Amino acid sequence: MSIADKINADMKEAMKAKDKKRLEALRSVRSAILLLNTESGSGEASDDDIMKAMMKLVKQRKDAAAIYKEQGRDDLYEDEVAQYGIIEAYLPKMMTEDEVRKAVQDKIAAVGASGPSDMGKVMGPIMGELQGKADGKMVSQMVKEELNK
Repeated sequence: MSIADKINADMKEAMKAKDKKRLEALRSVRSAILLLNTESGSGEASDDDIMKAMMKLVKQRKDAAAIYKEQGRDDLYEDEVAQYGIIEAYLPKMMTEDEVRKAVQDKIAAVGASGPSDMGKVMGPIMGELQGKADGKMVSQMVKEELNK
């Protein structure tokens, strides 16, 4: 079963259960899938493209939640947190900080980077390797830390 089919099936279940928060989150994912389908022209987006779109939705929700929390809008904050939690359930498990740090250290050694000026040499290959498995912001921060040692 493809991700799109799973989303559609879960959306139907949420409708039957009258679970508004889950339904709203799944509708946003379905909207992103439909947009991908029309952009690709082939009629159906790949599971990889759908995963990338869902990661983007999660990131948008996390950013919005941070802004709402900052402004004291707890009601909107809770909605965003609930939605990104629902969407994250469909994504593969992200790497832990220790796993990412180990991968960054290995890549720095493999590339032969020695200082902050070699950041570009490391970021390209490491992001290709960790795409979809780790947050890019966290990877970038760890690469900076490791190169500044």
